[in-house]
Amino acid sequence: MPMSLISTASWRAALPASATRIGVSSGTPRGTGGYRRLRALEPGPVTPARYLELYSEILSRLDPAEIHDRLITLSDNPVLLCWETASDCHSGRTFCHRHLVAQWLEDRLGIDVPEVGHPKLDRFAFLRAQAVAAPTYQISASRRPIGCDNGDTRT
Repeated sequence: MPMSLISTASWRAALPASATRIGVSSGTPRGTGGYRRLRALEPGPVTPARYLELYSEILSRLDPAEIHDRLITLSDNPVLLCWETASDCHSGRTFCHRHLVAQWLEDRLGIDVPEVGHPKLDRFAFLRAQAVAAPTYQISASRRPIGCDNGDTRT
């Protein structure tokens, strides 16, 4: 299956007409419809460092290719939505788990998952300000599946 564009945005953001709104937040806008949900990616409240630890555990139990395929089943142009605005994330006032999902998909699948309207978004300014390292979800060479570019010639 070819990789389609997956992106992120705030519930408040104006989206292209081709976008399908996919809620990954614990709550959704009241009185509105026209969105789907992917509850496997919803968060919970804790400190930033603990949040990264817990959310990384959630992501580690998921298959990024399967999540990608589930998103593409919902739409050719899914946009993962949550409440924090791009400007608040970029300025370091907050961070959002949708950017953890974006980083995870980018690191694990080698795809780009941009923020709609903010291609140069500093996703993890808040974490750096809290002296919390930005996450990375790269697979070590020893954990790559057989047949991945790790020098393993077995089939």
